[in-house]
Amino acid sequence: MDTIQKQRFEHKYTINEEVALAIRDFVSSYLELDDYGATQPNFSYPVHSLYLDSPDMRTYQETVNGDRNRYKLRIRYYEQTEEAPVYFEIKRRHDKIIQKKRAIVHRRAAHDLVRGYLPSTTDLVYPDGEQMDALLNFWRLVNHLNARPKVHVSYLREAWVADGSNKIRVTIDRNVQSEPQKTLAFSSDLRNPHSVFGKKVILELKFTNRFPNWFRDLVQVFGLRAGPAAKYVDGVTDMGEHRFIRKIM
Repeated sequence: MDTIQKQRFEHKYTINEEVALAIRDFVSSYLELDDYGATQPNFSYPVHSLYLDSPDMRTYQETVNGDRNRYKLRIRYYEQTEEAPVYFEIKRRHDKIIQKKRAIVHRRAAHDLVRGYLPSTTDLVYPDGEQMDALLNFWRLVNHLNARPKVHVSYLREAWVADGSNKIRVTIDRNVQSEPQKTLAFSSDLRNPHSVFGKKVILELKFTNRFPNWFRDLVQVFGLRAGPAAKYVDGVTDMGEHRFIRKIM
């Protein structure tokens, strides 16, 4: 089953590794390690996202401009095997609220879907109505924007969750890297990666209702200040947006 939270709030903080390890100890009193991460070295698993955008980089520009209502399109994957699924995700921001829709798709179907072929339930790992709705929404936005692959982002994620659910979730992301990618390929290798945040670590506090009291304690104890940390957008900005924008004659 897909445990993704469809609507939540996110607070992001840029910290160093020493603080990240101390926060790990703090958080372990309230949450449990993600089941998969608990089996991995340093409690972290690799995450890969292939971001799609229009020729004029519309979704990137909307974030840079600070539009209150915006979205991003990405295909996320965790493994390289042909049998492993990929995740077609729409991440929307409505003011301060994050909304996510995603469809779990057979890898073999991904290329045709991005090229504009009409989605089918056979493309889905779990062919129910909700998954089909998410896939159709992704497909419509890709075609509306004429979106194509732009950037491959990878990082190592340490995730903590509440009682096996995602209603309260803390993630610690390390070694955030990105590089331009114009083809729809699901490789775990980056040939010439750009380090987006250097040695800094990205902490995210995620919750579906009110900000938990112990989140407030965590922020105060470690003197944290929330701020933007957009892996896709910051990577493009660092590498130079001119490398990605295709001029239309």
